[in-house]
Amino acid sequence: MSSDPWADLVDRIVSCERCPRLVEYRRKVAENPPRRFRGQQYWARPLPGFGDREARILVVGLAPAAHGGNRTGRMFTGDSSADFLMRTLHYFGLASMPRSVSRDDGLQLRGVFLTAPVRCAPPENRPTREELENCYPYLKEEFSLLRNVRVVVALGAIGFAAAKHLLQDAGFVHEGRKRPEFKHGAHYVYRNAEGRTVHLLASYHPSRQNTNTGRLTDAMFRRVFRKAVDLAGT
Repeated sequence: MSSDPWADLVDRIVSCERCPRLVEYRRKVAENPPRRFRGQQYWARPLPGFGDREARILVVGLAPAAHGGNRTGRMFTGDSSADFLMRTLHYFGLASMPRSVSRDDGLQLRGVFLTAPVRCAPPENRPTREELENCYPYLKEEFSLLRNVRVVVALGAIGFAAAKHLLQDAGFVHEGRKRPEFKHGAHYVYRNAEGRTVHLLASYHPSRQNTNTGRLTDAMFRRVFRKAVDLAGT
């Protein structure tokens, strides 16, 4: 065991084989890539989170894309969802570049950390409950190491459910009377016994299904992140 808790966590995530269905799928995808990615070496392993470890904003997505993160080896890298998110992060000065292409593209994040409740690409982007439960300890451990988080931006209903679970397990209590429910643009306030406040913001996931249909636009996404930046004080 290393004396660096981040290094230990990353090693355990990358070597994880808890979910046989996901292990089989990520390898199958790598062995049978579409024509545009033929000849590329796929990562085909679980993904750790990526970003600033002193971040005040934590972004919780769903899972790596089969030909995105599963190919490139970095969270939110190499697909249309990554480009949509990075364009917004760059707009607010949270990313050094407007695109996330590969692990060695030089992209740096400032004040934001990207993660997901599932670390392997699931078939049809639909993880099972057991797979979510198997992966959850990694998310929980990441959050415990991210000591400066003030805002959690949850992308999609699964990310939102994971974020609520995460905050509750960390001792945060929702302040409002109404039960937190996923809705684009929703804002909930959580506090712990020490008086620390964390804001939970909800957004539609920047999947192609949402962005190509206009369900999620750049303007809608920017409004969520404008609020996140303001609340985080970055």
